[in-house]
Amino acid sequence: MWDNAVGPAWAEGSPVNTAARRKVIVRLLKLDEQTAALFDELFPVAGIDLPTVIAPEWSRWYTDEIRNKHAYYWKHYADYLVAKGWTSEALSSLDIATDRVVERLADPTQREVYQAKGLVVGYVQSGKTANFTGVLAKAIDVGYRLIIVLTGTTDLLRAQTQRRLDMELVGVENILGGIDPDDAEALDGVDYQGEADWISGKFVQHGSRPREAGRPNIHRLTTQRGDYRSLQQGITALDFPRKDETKPVYDPVNLFSVDARVAVVKKNGSVLTKLVRDLKKSAARMEDVPVLIVDDESDQASVNTSNPKKWKADRKERTAINRLIAQLLGMLPRAQYVGYTATPFANVFVDPSDAEDIFPKDFLISLPRAMDYMGVKNFHDIDLDVPEEDRTVANSNQMAHVHLLKPDDQEDDSKLLEAMDTFVLTGAMKLYREAHGAVPYRHHTMLIHHAMKTSIHAEQAERVRTMWQSAGYFSGTASERLRRLFEVNILPVSRARAEGLPVPADYATLAPHVAQSIARIGQTGNPVLVVNSDKIEGENIDFEQQSVWRILLGGNKLARGFTVEGLTVSYYRRMTKQADTLMQMGRWFGYRAGYRDLVRLYITPELYEGFEAICRDEEYFRDELRQYAAFVNGKPQVTPAQVPPLVASHLEKMKPTAANKRYNAVLAERRTPNKEPTGYPSINDRTSLAANTDAFIPLLTSATAESLKDFRHAGRSFNAWTCNLTHDEVLDALGRLVWDNEECFRADLAWLRSLDTQQLEGWLVVVPQLKNLARVATIADLGPFSLHTRGIANDHLEVKTTVEDREAVEHIVRQPGSKLGGLLLYPMVPRDAALPETGAPIDPGKVVMAFRLMLPPSAVPADGKLVTFVTRDGSRPAQAIVDAS
Repeated sequence: MWDNAVGPAWAEGSPVNTAARRKVIVRLLKLDEQTAALFDELFPVAGIDLPTVIAPEWSRWYTDEIRNKHAYYWKHYADYLVAKGWTSEALSSLDIATDRVVERLADPTQREVYQAKGLVVGYVQSGKTANFTGVLAKAIDVGYRLIIVLTGTTDLLRAQTQRRLDMELVGVENILGGIDPDDAEALDGVDYQGEADWISGKFVQHGSRPREAGRPNIHRLTTQRGDYRSLQQGITALDFPRKDETKPVYDPVNLFSVDARVAVVKKNGSVLTKLVRDLKKSAARMEDVPVLIVDDESDQASVNTSNPKKWKADRKERTAINRLIAQLLGMLPRAQYVGYTATPFANVFVDPSDAEDIFPKDFLISLPRAMDYMGVKNFHDIDLDVPEEDRTVANSNQMAHVHLLKPDDQEDDSKLLEAMDTFVLTGAMKLYREAHGAVPYRHHTMLIHHAMKTSIHAEQAERVRTMWQSAGYFSGTASERLRRLFEVNILPVSRARAEGLPVPADYATLAPHVAQSIARIGQTGNPVLVVNSDKIEGENIDFEQQSVWRILLGGNKLARGFTVEGLTVSYYRRMTKQADTLMQMGRWFGYRAGYRDLVRLYITPELYEGFEAICRDEEYFRDELRQYAAFVNGKPQVTPAQVPPLVASHLEKMKPTAANKRYNAVLAERRTPNKEPTGYPSINDRTSLAANTDAFIPLLTSATAESLKDFRHAGRSFNAWTCNLTHDEVLDALGRLVWDNEECFRADLAWLRSLDTQQLEGWLVVVPQLKNLARVATIADLGPFSLHTRGIANDHLEVKTTVEDREAVEHIVRQPGSKLGGLLLYPMVPRDAALPETGAPIDPGKVVMAFRLMLPPSAVPADGKLVTFVTRDGSRPAQAIVDAS
C-alpha cells in the first residue's frame, strides 16, 4: 500500500504510516474533502485512531499549501515532542486531531466576520493540553494574533498550564523578549531562571527571535508567577500595528507582520473582569483582530447554570463566568471559541439558540483513546465474559487494580494502612525496575481524597502522618506485614500484567528497595502534603522541577484539572451526585508507562459503581458520535445542533434548560445495525419489569420448545435456548415493552417497523446459558434459564450484553446475503440479589429482560443515513430550540 511504501520519490520524504504520508497521497490523487474522509474511513492509517467529527458543511480553507507555507510554531512543537519521546504514530494522531480543529475555525484572513464555536472531547488526564497546544501553534502560524486560554478556577492549575505553554510553545526567545541571556540583572524579573529544566535546555528553542525569521513573536500577557492583571503599560500592549494603515489587521499584508499575544487566565470573576475592561478600551481596534479563545475544562464555570425560572421576561440571566465569556465573544467579533472537556454533557446541552453562549454549533470532536491510556475501562470488568468464580488478576481488571472499602466505616484505618503499605511496596517495585534497566521513575505519589471541605484536610493529614509514624516502617516491625501484602497483592498482579518489565522473584529480593522507598517517601520528615483550593500547605511542590515521592491529601484542586504525576495508589471515599464531578475525580486515570501493573485504587462500592455507570453513558455518547460522523452523499448525517435530542433519547434528564422549550429536531428513525437500549425500568418498578417479562414469554416459549443448542465460535462454546421467529412476532414483543425513558427505543422501533421482507425475513432468538448451573430459575414455568448478574447504578441495572455471545450470533446473521436478524435475550438480576433455589421460579417483577438486536446486511438503509430527524416547527428547520406549545 502507498501508506507503507519505503522511500518512493513521490512521497516527498514523508514517513511511512503517518498522517503526513496520507496527506501527500490525498493531494496527489486530487481527492475532495468528502472523498478523502471516506478514503480515511475505509482505509485508516495503520496504528492511528482518528478523531470523530460532528460538524455541518463548511468551506475548507486550511489546505496543505497554507499549512506548509506558514508552519513554524507547529513544526517546533512537533520537533519538541519527538525529542521528548513521542512515537511517530502518536505525533501523527495529534497532527490529524489538531488539523480537524483548526480547519473548522474561520479563515483569519477572510473579510467576512464569522465566529466559530466548537467542543473537543477527550478523556480525564488523557493529554487534552497537548492537543490544544498543537491547535494554538497552528492557529498562530496561520494568523490568529490574540490567544486567550481559560484554565479552570485555581491558581495551581493556571500556573501549570502557563508553564506547559511557555515550555512547549512560547519558547526561550519569546520568554526572554530580547533580553540578553547573560545579563543577570535584566533576567531578574523573567520566569524560570535558575530552574533545572531551563538550564538543561528543556524549554523549546526557535533558534532566534521568530520575527528575525519572518514569523510572529509571542508576547505573554501573563506569566507563571502572575495571572492577568490590568495592563500597566496601558492599552498599547493590545495594539497591533499595521504595516499598511489602509488595510485591516486581518489582511495578509498586515496579519503576517504583527506579533501574537497570549494570555493564560484563571476562570475567576475579578481576573476576567480586568481582561474584559482592557479589551473594551481597545474595542475599536480589536474588531479586525483574529482571536482564539481556548477554554480548558469548559464544563466548569463556563456553562450558564442560572435557574431559568428566575429569569425576567425575555431576559436571560447568566452566571458570572458565563456572562464574562459572553462579553468577550461579543466585543471580539473575529473570536473563535474552542472548549475542551472530558465530561461533555454540560456543553452539549447548552441552549443552541443562544447566540451569545458557548454551544459548539460548528463542530464537536471526540478525540481517540490512546492505547497506553488507563481509563475507566481499565479498572472495571466491562464486557468481561468470565464467570465470577473463574476470574483472576490476569483476566479481571477489578481483581488486579481495585480494593473495595466498607462504605459506612469512615474510621476503619485498616484499609488506609494497607493502601499506604501498597504505596511503599509499589515504590520499591519502581526502584527495583530502575536497578534492572528501566527508565528512572521521577515521581511516585499516593492520593487520598476524603472530602471537599478544606477545614478537615489538616485533621485528616495529621491522622495519616500519625499512621505513617506508627506503621513500623523504620523499626522493621512492618516487614512481615509488607511481605504478606506483596505476596498476595503485588506479586501475582505483576507476574500476570508486567508486560516484560522486571519482577522480583520474592520479597527477599525486593526488601532492599523497600527500605529505599520508605526513605524517599519520608525523606523530609513530612510524607503527607495537603492540597486544597488555596495552596499546597507545608511546601511548594513542583512536578516539573523536582522529584516528588509523597502522599497528597485534598479535595477540589485534586478533583479537577490538576495533574498528579506518578500517581500509583488512590484512596477515595468522597461521593458526589454530579456525573461530571464524579468523572473529574478520577485522578487515577492517565498514562502509567512502566507501572500499569502497580496502579491500585481503594474505593467504596457506591463510588466504584457510579464510575462504571458514567463510563457507560460517556461511551454511549462517543459511540453515537462515531456512528453518525460519516458523510452520506457529501453531506453530514448529524450536525451539532442535532446531537442533544439524539443523546437525550438515551439520557432522559438531558433536556433544554427552560421548561417551556423543546428541541426542534426530533429523532425519527435510528437505523443502526446494532441496538442495545438502556432505558429499562428501575429495579424497584416491579410492575413494569413484570410487564416486560410477560412481553417476552412467547419468545421464551418458542425457544424452550426444543432442547438446548451448542454454539461454537472463535474457540469458545456455550449452550443457549434458541428459535426462529417471524419479524411480526418479534415486533409484537418489542412493541409491548415498557421503558423508564420512552424515547430510548422509540426511533429504533420506528425503523424496525418500516422494514419489509426483502430487508428482514425473520429473527434468530438466542437465550445464552451460563456454565454455572446453580444460578438458574424458571420463568412462567419455562426454562430453567441462567440469571445473568449485573451491578446497580441509580436504581437501574447496568445492562450490557456479552461480547462473545454477540460475536457468535453476528457470525450467523451477518453472512453475505443473509436476511436474518439476531436477538440476544438475557434474564438479568442485580449482582447481590437473593436468588431462588436452583431451578425454582423467580418473580417476573425481579428480572430485567435485557436484549440486543443485530440486523443483517440486507437491512442497511438505501440512502445510507443511520439516523433521521423531523422538526417540530417545519417553517424554521434551522432553529435548534422552539416553544413547547
